[in-house]
Amino acid sequence: MLLTISTTLRPATDLGFLLHKHPDRVQEFERSFGVARVFYPEAGEDRCTAALLLEVDPVRLARSRGSSSPDFSLGQYVNDRPYAASSLLASALADVFRTARAGRCASRQDLADGPIPLEITLPALPCRGGADLAHRLFGPLGWEVDAAPVPLDPGFPEWGESRYVRLALRGSVRLADALNHLYVLLPVLDDAKHYWLAGDEVDKLVRAGEGWLAAHPDKGLITRRYLGRRWALTRTAFARLAELGDDVEESLDPPVEEEHAAEGDTAEEHVPVGDTAEERAVVDDIVREPDAEASGDAGPRPDGGPIPDDGPVYGDGPTSGDGSAPDGGPTSGDGSAPGDGAGEARVPLNTLRREAVVAALEELGARTVLDLGCGSGQLLSALLDRPAFAKVAGMDVSARALALAKRRLRAERMPDAKRSRLELFQGSLTYTDARLAGYDAAVLMEVVEHVDPPRLPALERVVFGTARPAHVIVTTPNVEHNVRYELLAGARRHPDHRFEWSRAEFARWVAGVCETYGYAADLRPVGVDDPEVGPPTQMAVLSRVEGRP
Repeated sequence: MLLTISTTLRPATDLGFLLHKHPDRVQEFERSFGVARVFYPEAGEDRCTAALLLEVDPVRLARSRGSSSPDFSLGQYVNDRPYAASSLLASALADVFRTARAGRCASRQDLADGPIPLEITLPALPCRGGADLAHRLFGPLGWEVDAAPVPLDPGFPEWGESRYVRLALRGSVRLADALNHLYVLLPVLDDAKHYWLAGDEVDKLVRAGEGWLAAHPDKGLITRRYLGRRWALTRTAFARLAELGDDVEESLDPPVEEEHAAEGDTAEEHVPVGDTAEERAVVDDIVREPDAEASGDAGPRPDGGPIPDDGPVYGDGPTSGDGSAPDGGPTSGDGSAPGDGAGEARVPLNTLRREAVVAALEELGARTVLDLGCGSGQLLSALLDRPAFAKVAGMDVSARALALAKRRLRAERMPDAKRSRLELFQGSLTYTDARLAGYDAAVLMEVVEHVDPPRLPALERVVFGTARPAHVIVTTPNVEHNVRYELLAGARRHPDHRFEWSRAEFARWVAGVCETYGYAADLRPVGVDDPEVGPPTQMAVLSRVEGRP
């Protein structure tokens, strides 16, 4: 990984004073994942360039991974980390230039306090959102941005562009601010953190963002990505930023959770249901407290992890898995691609899925609905907004997830009439529970794939055999569609998925349930129905056949 910082300030060699690194020496700094070196390719009166070279050792990188991090075998050692800038480079920069980032320089404090002409280059930078995102993030900070996409292979231009850019920044900026811009925005562009995310990450973000982050037009995106979409940490950071600016805390919250392929999970993801092992998976992977590790981002990790199911998949067409449109077109930078019409944003898959479920419930005329595995309450919120649903209940195996749902729904602030329609309770779908009976419809939205296959018959018996609602709606990923994403071979969209079905496998499972428990089913696509691999999500609407036991 290479980063160069150049200046044409005269005398340009004063850059050595500002960085606290002498131009005549090569300095080495040992890191847990490799070695950082600072040297000066050029040091003259008219121009001076300092280079930070980070050599990552893949073996040390793999050995420093957290014990609960997913094991992607060869992917631990064969990845882009030795060659492409990432949060590892940002971490090295923060340590190597610690004093410069603080804006302290006893011998040249006047220079440290004011803007100087700077040019910063990064020859290979992962940019999940394309070159446009680099312009969106650095442009408002006073930089002239040159972000050139790197082709997958110059010899085969038909292959298109990779998710990497060559980034050059030019501007008159205070050096401390420039270093802090890089420290925060490198992992934001990569959309990944490759080290342990602890509770002090919010403090680091607020300190590094002092003077610029609170006023940045994309501060919400920056905060969520920098904190790995750790819901508790992000919420705390939003509150801190609201104190610094004029924003109301709630206005910083994303209207839909912004998740991205391969880069960690959010506390507001749909939480799986099941037995004790599944509950532990929820706690480990989704709703950890702020001082615990985030799923998939605990400790250094290789690139190319699984795709969270609520990632940036759009109704207008799938993305390439790196946040860009499959045709190489630009995205909006936060993982969403622009729509076909002017100003029209494409809709994330989790929104399309939720809308499809609500539309099916309205079509069925259901008045009472039970969300099985309700997680943080996204579907519950949508149902409560429609008075036609007279009773809305949510069940989950995780008490923490239910607490998140209650907070999301702001149950304590609800009008009495609305609150009387809501019920939340803890339970497991693999055990008979009388509270599950009596509903017009039940929903299993992105739930069955979190259940171990040997336990699926127990889930079927509880839902279809004992509770027996008039209608059951089931959604699950379509594994055939995974080829449209930048996945490792055999990887799943989420590390807790116990399986992912093809369309034929899902149809066979649905047919078996119908035959055993007396239901009829209607299979529907959710998202673009690709003519080759089908939709990203598949949905079954099962209706009880009267007269069947």
